[in-house]
Amino acid sequence: MESEPGNQALYSSLLFFVPLLVLPPVGFWLALIFMLLLLASSAFVSSSEVAYFSLTPNDLNKLEQENSPTAQRILELREMPRTLLATILISNNFINIAIVLLSNFILGYLLGPERCEQWASALLTGFWWEAWLTVPQLAAAIDWTITVAGVTFLLVLFGEVAPKVYAKINNVQLAKTMSGVLMFLVRIFRPLSGLLVRGTNAIEKRLSKHRTNGSTTSREDIDQAIELTVRGDRNAPEDIDILKSIVKFGEISAKQIMRARVDVVAVDFRLSFKELLQIVRESGYSRIPVYDEDFDLVSGILYAKDLLSHLEKPDDFEWQALIRTNVMYAPESKKIDDLLGEFQQERMHMAIVVDEYGGSSGIVTLEDIMEEVIGEIRDEFDPAADVDFERIDDYNYVFEGKTLLNDVCRIVGTDTTTFDEVKGDADSVAGLVLEMLGQIPTKGVEVTYNQYRLRSIAVNRRRIEQVQITLPGGKYKAQQSEQKTSVK
Repeated sequence: MESEPGNQALYSSLLFFVPLLVLPPVGFWLALIFMLLLLASSAFVSSSEVAYFSLTPNDLNKLEQENSPTAQRILELREMPRTLLATILISNNFINIAIVLLSNFILGYLLGPERCEQWASALLTGFWWEAWLTVPQLAAAIDWTITVAGVTFLLVLFGEVAPKVYAKINNVQLAKTMSGVLMFLVRIFRPLSGLLVRGTNAIEKRLSKHRTNGSTTSREDIDQAIELTVRGDRNAPEDIDILKSIVKFGEISAKQIMRARVDVVAVDFRLSFKELLQIVRESGYSRIPVYDEDFDLVSGILYAKDLLSHLEKPDDFEWQALIRTNVMYAPESKKIDDLLGEFQQERMHMAIVVDEYGGSSGIVTLEDIMEEVIGEIRDEFDPAADVDFERIDDYNYVFEGKTLLNDVCRIVGTDTTTFDEVKGDADSVAGLVLEMLGQIPTKGVEVTYNQYRLRSIAVNRRRIEQVQITLPGGKYKAQQSEQKTSVK
């Protein structure tokens, strides 16, 4: 029985593989060996990117302690990340281009245009797609599929994916293996990599000039991400407040959270022992600054616990011998994350905040810093009132003039950066009004910013005593009573 035309064509197409069994020339084998070496080189270079940029601080500390030439090369390469990344990308591109060229030569020998046309003719003969597909079209598709798709598959799998997975697991070992090679490549490609780095720096600077409100947008994006991530949890409001506080922790200065000098409980160096004990009992504080004539001259800190064994001493007891003279000072502009580190290093719990002229502005404690993250820390000795305010309705609040803006924003439910553009150096709500007006107002004077209305409702010759805030969307409502709420 005669075979069908389609089967004959399929059987005949198998004969096209016979030439592959013939021993190729030496040039073919050299090209194949060189391409395999290049593929291995591509794998090592690609994996180096993951290996070097996934090194943790702990890994780097171990390398510093190792103090070997290999470790020193790794640390030196890590100090120039952009140059290293540019060198890796340049090297990998050159290697991949060479692989494509060699694969084209190898596949050209194995296949050739005639063989692709013969395969196309065999595949078309006797099949239904012969009517709408020509032999040259199918031959071109076969050549493209084998040459482009096949080589791309090899490069992606063996030159990118598999090596980078391995490098993620064995980053230190691979970094040591490639340290010498990468240092050589950095020196070879330094002119080209330097050009690329300078070009990217110029583009980055140009883009940064056109970026508006970059930090504010970033903060808003982070806040939104926190709310989207945590809002489904049972304790979502508390968790969201803590996470947002952690994000802005490094942006808060000592001046923003300090207790102003007018509110600080401090004692004069010349005070009698009886008067001292009375102040300690009434204040309930465990640490009290001691000054010499003026609070600008703080001479030490008195610990209440040091007085316990001397409570029965006579009035002429020299309690000054109990003063601890290791006083810690902090400028108003110092960020509280840095101050927290100093508290931990010096094992201190209190610092005197000083202004640019060296005068004492107030005090800041370890408890004040921690409360910026986790909220109020209250014990049985804390005073009942930390922030006094009156809530008239959902839109109107009355605050003491000395109330910090951070506390005001937290109580009324707005972002702590709301008044950043107009507050200047002010940290209190009274200071905000003074910054906006430029003078001490009379009673009833109102200033407006972004639909927030601030009205001075109690003023003396020296300062603003009370300020009423009306939130956007609300109408001013006069104060009805003297009842106040106390929160931290």
